[in-house]
Amino acid sequence: MPNHKRILITPGEPAGIGPDITLQIAMQPWEAELIAIADLNLLQERARLLGLPLKISEWKGPDQPVTTHQAGTLKVRPVKLAHAVVPQKLDAANASYVQQTLDLATDLCLEKKAQAIVTGPVHKGIMQTAGLPFLGHTEYFAKRCAAATHTPCEPVMLFVTESLKVALVTTHLPLAAVPKALTSTHIQSVLSILYSELKQKFGIASPRILVCGLNPHAGEGGYLGLEEIEIITPALQAFQKQHGPCVIGPLPADTIFTPHYLMQADAVLAMYHDQALPVVKYIGFGQAVNVTLGLPLIRTSVDHGTALNITGTGKADAGSMAAALKLAIQLAH
Repeated sequence: MPNHKRILITPGEPAGIGPDITLQIAMQPWEAELIAIADLNLLQERARLLGLPLKISEWKGPDQPVTTHQAGTLKVRPVKLAHAVVPQKLDAANASYVQQTLDLATDLCLEKKAQAIVTGPVHKGIMQTAGLPFLGHTEYFAKRCAAATHTPCEPVMLFVTESLKVALVTTHLPLAAVPKALTSTHIQSVLSILYSELKQKFGIASPRILVCGLNPHAGEGGYLGLEEIEIITPALQAFQKQHGPCVIGPLPADTIFTPHYLMQADAVLAMYHDQALPVVKYIGFGQAVNVTLGLPLIRTSVDHGTALNITGTGKADAGSMAAALKLAIQLAH
């Protein structure tokens, strides 16, 4: 059994569909050991509500041999909720529970007792209402890993579909703050992480990366903005001096996602969140995976939110969670 990997699942917001889709994928066989880090009673109650005949048991700990997941079962590392959960109803008292599940998953991976984390959707608003400075999983994992390893982590958000990989230079920022956040140094750093991990984790020997401009028409030669001339192009030129002609750009974002360009590349680097995500979700919503690069662990996630309105109804689609788990297993190998 030495080749089997232990994959941790954090279902996320307990009032949302995270527990639902975690239970749904547990009904399938997987070539890895799955450990849900969650409240045991929450999962049992949700399984009853959804009519899923799951055998849910407490995980005996990391010293146990790693075994493959058996369909219709689920091992759980218990973390207690502050309050009992009412599906579809947010409760700020349970925000600390969500963070505890993430803390535990991170620690287990950093201690090499598990090989990857798959995260369900969290509700950033209720986390911040509870007083937790939580901007998102990406920022959380970077901060937690940096504190644990005493090494700075620069996370890079990569979205993966069957036909497209798109990374972001900036993540969860207001649009007005994006231009000030763009520096040539930062763009080169993100490119370096993306280039390296496309090689190491995805097995692409010579990655080719298309880079978006910031402004319409990539600045139109300076008439629609100077960021391309003053920041982005110098960053790409400096990167090319080290790695050769592996990056192309800056290109207009309104044409970079057309087949003509995409067939030439292994990944696209976008400047900000909503420059990339509409395309990703149009192409692969429900099947896309969010991967955090630049960490000393493997983390994949669903591409959607908590969908409170369908929690507990059986209407939640576990496709993105299944895709995230499948990719986590591949990357762990």
